Amino acid sequence: MHVLSSRILLRPADPERSRRFYGETLGLAVYREFGTGTERGTVYFLGGGFLELSGRATAPPPPELRVWLQVADVRAAHRELVARGAEILREPVVEPWGLVEMWLADPDGHEIVIVEVPEDHPLRYRPTL
Repeated sequence: MHVLSSRILLRPADPERSRRFYGETLGLAVYREFGTGTERGTVYFLGGGFLELSGRATAPPPPELRVWLQVADVRAAHRELVARGAEILREPVVEPWGLVEMWLADPDGHEIVIVEVPEDHPLRYRPTL
């Protein structure tokens, strides 16, 4: 299988509220929109992938669904998100596995982990060929 593109698909309970959160609070850039009015779908850039908000939720989000976003500086992201009114679930902390993580939730309760991979972390290791 050769994957050409990928995206996370979320069905928010209140699409306008979620568009404000992802577009204004998180500051994600819009890739495209489709449909019209309050029920329109919005697709945001997520680094190497996309996040699509479309449709409307009929049940609470599954607790095992999480969005993982890597940033260059998690503490700078923390300051930016707090200034924009984001509710932080967990402040930035260096985890036992070496990543710096901060947690927040979107308006529907989808958990979002903001991750910084330090320079000396094995995830940055690129073996020479």
